[in-house]
Amino acid sequence: MAIRLGLGIPQMRQYDIGRDIPAVARAAEETGYESLWVFERVIFPTPATQGLYGIPGLAWPDGYRSVADPLVCLALAAAATERARLGTSVLVAPLHIPFQLARSLATLDAASGGRVVAGIGTGWSHDEYAAASVAPFEKRGKVLDETLDVFAAVWGADPVSYEGELTTIAPSEVGPKPARPIPVYLPAGSPKAARRLIDRADGWMPGALGAAQLAEEWTVIQALAAERGRERPVEVCVRVNARHMPKPYDGADRPPFTGSTAQIVEDLVAHAHDGIGEFLIDLQATPRDAEELKDVAAEVYAQVRAAGL
Repeated sequence: MAIRLGLGIPQMRQYDIGRDIPAVARAAEETGYESLWVFERVIFPTPATQGLYGIPGLAWPDGYRSVADPLVCLALAAAATERARLGTSVLVAPLHIPFQLARSLATLDAASGGRVVAGIGTGWSHDEYAAASVAPFEKRGKVLDETLDVFAAVWGADPVSYEGELTTIAPSEVGPKPARPIPVYLPAGSPKAARRLIDRADGWMPGALGAAQLAEEWTVIQALAAERGRERPVEVCVRVNARHMPKPYDGADRPPFTGSTAQIVEDLVAHAHDGIGEFLIDLQATPRDAEELKDVAAEVYAQVRAAGL
């Protein structure tokens, strides 16, 4: 079976959100993309007090200067499409009040006919945690666990009740309910996170940083699933942050997924290990506008399928 392909929809400042998201979403679905995805960044500190991903000295990408709200963007995409799944890769769960996030995702799933995929994680930016003022960075793992608990409660049968560190839900009717059980995807950046993924999530959402590294990480996840007695398979959606260029990248130092369409497709083929079910290809950073993004997305899709994926 062919690997499913998803597309990141435009959230960055070069795009007209109200006009371009519906247009790109419709075009992607017509092209054949099976899912549409958003990511989350809430502020761009100037100057940055913390490097990208918490790595000292690593600059934040210019595209992070203005990133539209992910759930508003998915609602626009939902209204413009009929079939494509609607995913988050990822929502930084501790930036949200768990109960409100559960209700927003349930409402979007009900409105879209059961198309939501909830990819959530803990993030890495201290400044974003301070701006959101939900919980301190040091409690990010506990907040993620509580968010998963609240998802299960709110999306389950009424009456809903729950008591946690942040959330208390008195026995209540809470609606609307999702149209079907919403799949939850998690990253696995540490041993504890990997155990949480195996025990509590439907799928794994790694970033594509190299074919060998992805294969090694997938082997570890499979071994851990067997060790912990997981019976159902782990779904895998690999996030690909691509930087498309009109000409091939010339040099041995080419980062993965940087260069021409052919070079990006070459990297996708290299990353297509057994068990990888889906690639989320985010191409939005380099196009000048939505028309260019649609053209590049269509070209990448056609060449990926021509390559046999």
